[in-house]
Amino acid sequence: MANDFSSSVAYGLKLSKRIYYGKDAALAPPKPEAMEAPACYLPTAPMVYAVVSDPSIVDNPDVPSYQPYVHGRCDPPALVPLHMHAIAMEVDCFLDTAFVTVSGTWRLHCIMAGKSCDCRVAIPMGEQGSVLGLEIDVGRRSYHTQLITLEDARDSEKVVKAKDGLLLRRQIYTLKVAQVEGGTNLFIKVNWSQKLLYQEGQFCLSLPFSFPAYVKPIGRKISKREKIVLNVNPGIGTDVLYRASSHRLKEVRHQFGKLGAIYEAEVSKWSNADFYFSYDVSSRDIFGGLLLQSPSLHDVDQREMFCLYLFPSNSLNRKVFRKEVVFVVDASGSMRDSPLENARSALLAALSKLNPVDSFNIITFNEGTRLFSSSMELATKEATENATHWIGRNFIAEGGTNIMLPLDQALEMLTKTCDAIPLIFLITDGAVEDERHICDVVKSRIACRRPICPRIYTFGIGSYCNHYFLQMLAQIGKGYYDAAFDADLIGSQMQSLFETASSITFANINVDTLEDLDSLELYPNHIPDLSSASPLIVSGRYCGKFPDHLKASGLLPDMSDFSLDLKVQQPKGIPLDRVIARRQIDILTSHAWFSQDKQLEEKVAKISIQSGVPSEYSHMILVQTDKVKQDSDSVSTEEKLADKNDQKIIFLRNVGLGFGNLVATAENLPPFQEEKLHESSEIIAKAAARCCGRLLDRCCCMCFLQTCSRLSDRCAVTFTQLCTALACLECFNCCFELCCNCDLC
Repeated sequence: MANDFSSSVAYGLKLSKRIYYGKDAALAPPKPEAMEAPACYLPTAPMVYAVVSDPSIVDNPDVPSYQPYVHGRCDPPALVPLHMHAIAMEVDCFLDTAFVTVSGTWRLHCIMAGKSCDCRVAIPMGEQGSVLGLEIDVGRRSYHTQLITLEDARDSEKVVKAKDGLLLRRQIYTLKVAQVEGGTNLFIKVNWSQKLLYQEGQFCLSLPFSFPAYVKPIGRKISKREKIVLNVNPGIGTDVLYRASSHRLKEVRHQFGKLGAIYEAEVSKWSNADFYFSYDVSSRDIFGGLLLQSPSLHDVDQREMFCLYLFPSNSLNRKVFRKEVVFVVDASGSMRDSPLENARSALLAALSKLNPVDSFNIITFNEGTRLFSSSMELATKEATENATHWIGRNFIAEGGTNIMLPLDQALEMLTKTCDAIPLIFLITDGAVEDERHICDVVKSRIACRRPICPRIYTFGIGSYCNHYFLQMLAQIGKGYYDAAFDADLIGSQMQSLFETASSITFANINVDTLEDLDSLELYPNHIPDLSSASPLIVSGRYCGKFPDHLKASGLLPDMSDFSLDLKVQQPKGIPLDRVIARRQIDILTSHAWFSQDKQLEEKVAKISIQSGVPSEYSHMILVQTDKVKQDSDSVSTEEKLADKNDQKIIFLRNVGLGFGNLVATAENLPPFQEEKLHESSEIIAKAAARCCGRLLDRCCCMCFLQTCSRLSDRCAVTFTQLCTALACLECFNCCFELCCNCDLC
């Protein structure tokens, strides 16, 4: 899908050469050599494209020009990037979450006046981004997205057949606006949330804000203004220390624990760098606290909410737990080529970072298993070299998927672990039928382990594995979960997850007072360990009264007991319900899948609609409103209300992770197979196939037009000259025959 998108944009840029801007050289678009030449044309900032199926309508709507007629159609449709006239971004950072609002104006500059085409909006997001809503105004019509429950989506057939509103590589949300007239301005406002990265005691925010040269509007007097407003409120009771920024931010507000800054400029060209900002929240010692907040009147859960946070020490002398780690790697047939190669590279990198006092083992699995060693091996130089050779010989993708057997073997290997953190690192791209049984077995085996039970870290590859099963397994094992939906990201994300697992500084964390509350619901159920690679954030709902001070207790790497005072706060200005919504929805969804509880599914749907965060049990729709009637003074109030009730609803695809694909796993389909971006291509292909079949596989009109539309200009000229020459020869032949048959000859 991403490749189709990139190819369509490349074709659209070629089509845009047809647009005439006038004789003034200063009004000419950037020359090809001055444009960016990326390996692909995926958007690196919010973008809008004209979806062009008929290339003959590509022209300047203000300055019509003579254009040679183009026969045929673009299949798949070309995507012509629209000129951007204004862009503004507002960012609010709370704890480890950033809420982003981007507003911009684009003009359909490439379609002649009186003609229309669809426009595609593309919104790239940062780490673990979730689109929260879009508002689009195209003059006569306006659109906005909305979440509804699956029960409210009465026409289930339309939900199933929804073709638009999708994620490219899980990071770029895109949807289509139908039939926009040439020369129209599109006003777009989009909201999304994403996770702040944590590196060496600093929170880092990175937002897509790099615009290519070809979105710059052509004209002398066109104003180009970009604006960024940044608000930081971590809510952790420490001051915010500004560290670095990609754009020249001007500080407009700085109170203890809060920061406000703004960037605003009239520019000659749009920003060509992503917006980056980092601030320091670290301390030389572990510190933490607890935030309390009462629910709003419209909250679906009227219990009080809280958020527990712990931050690691930034001391260079900090110690980490000794590790006993078993790598459990899927080597089924679907992992062949890049998935298994990238997993192998990441595993070798993880082995190289083990300390000599750590121990490890490796299990590959399909229907059966292969073990590097019958017992745990110390991570000596000789052992890691032997493991490297073993991986080269045994990482062969073939067969099916059986997860229970290798997990059972890994748990058995870690039964005698003491004075160390036992870790199981599961990597898979498939779904299996006995996933709930696996969770039950692992839960029962872990429950009887003391003092430190095995931690389970799970990593999903692609969209065919059941990501909620992997999340549930990680929650049971007090570990973490991550996933890669692009082959190129497997290595970096696996290494990031292993870095979290291998740098634990505070384990077996418990907050005694939580057990004294009248009712308590934790997200997740068990408090994970604190790693120096990231802060620990646990949220929940409760009934009862919190004391003013709490203590968190646990174990340090030397196996000594450690306790930490937690200050209870009721911060102002932090929308705690929005901050914890994504985390709460993911955890409750995994529990709803595991327990098959319909009431829990309904609860997730209600939380999703309330917070705007998509879920598996809610559905996103695009509501189209015709503003012509509503803006007319002659229309009565009753007619306006009737028109509002008759708004057109467009069902969009579900952007959830899904619950796995058993059929695809059984057939060993590659985990990164993508759907087609343009449905028209499939329709035309099927029609062409039927036509060709009727004509005994010979050329049909549709096939001929498709072939001609792909010819280069030189080939088309040569082909035309050849046809003309043949026609002339046929005319001479006809004249010769007529003259020869004439009685006068």
